[in-house]
Amino acid sequence: MTEGRHAPDTLATATGRAPEGSGGRPPGGQPRVLVIEDDADIALGICTVLSRNGFEVTTAAAGRQGLRALHGTSPDLVVLDIGLPEMDGWTVLERIRDLSDVPVLILSARSMEADKVRGLRGGADDYLTKPFGNGEFVARVQALLRRNQQGTQALPAIYDDGTVRVDFASHEVIVDGAPVGLTATEYRLLAALIKHRGQILSPVKLLELAWSDPLGIGPDRVKYSVMRLRRKLGGAGTDSPIEAVRGFGYRYRVTPRT
Repeated sequence: MTEGRHAPDTLATATGRAPEGSGGRPPGGQPRVLVIEDDADIALGICTVLSRNGFEVTTAAAGRQGLRALHGTSPDLVVLDIGLPEMDGWTVLERIRDLSDVPVLILSARSMEADKVRGLRGGADDYLTKPFGNGEFVARVQALLRRNQQGTQALPAIYDDGTVRVDFASHEVIVDGAPVGLTATEYRLLAALIKHRGQILSPVKLLELAWSDPLGIGPDRVKYSVMRLRRKLGGAGTDSPIEAVRGFGYRYRVTPRT
């Protein structure tokens, strides 16, 4: 598929019948794919080839529109262009990762290794350079769905454990009834810990989850960021909802205060 013209700022949905033996189809119906692409010709080509291979496709021509569609359609996979108007694909990817583990396939005319590394480390599951063949594209989509066949689990709209309350739509954080101001990195760090609450996350894993470009950043950055986040959330030591597990990493736990 090659570059074409810009698409209008509208949403479109198409469906197709799955051929016999089509890969990457989760049980319970047609896989849903959200395509965020501003080039009308490329979007039409993607929609056509996916529909012919049994996918239900929703297209969005801009970043904010795509994020609204993510909430509205709960897709099984997102195809994301980087060169979007107004809100670029890097920012859209960051917002998606604040909310969901849905597989993301990046499409980009940028073929430099640094761009691919940035996309994969920023939370994308695959990176495909334009122009690309229909067969390879469909194979990559099916492979991502197979790897994610147990389904994706988005964060709830609001998380509230009685002490910490996070509104993931507005990015508002409230602790003991009072709003708390977090930096973008602190917010992503908190979201990652809450999403995996009860699990120990290593500094390396937190770098992957909370930093949009973790190259060149060491584990000490995680340590100090967690320290600042713990201070802002209140509580210290055993009273903090963020537990430091010596030699392993950090874990979010629900610890009601008395």
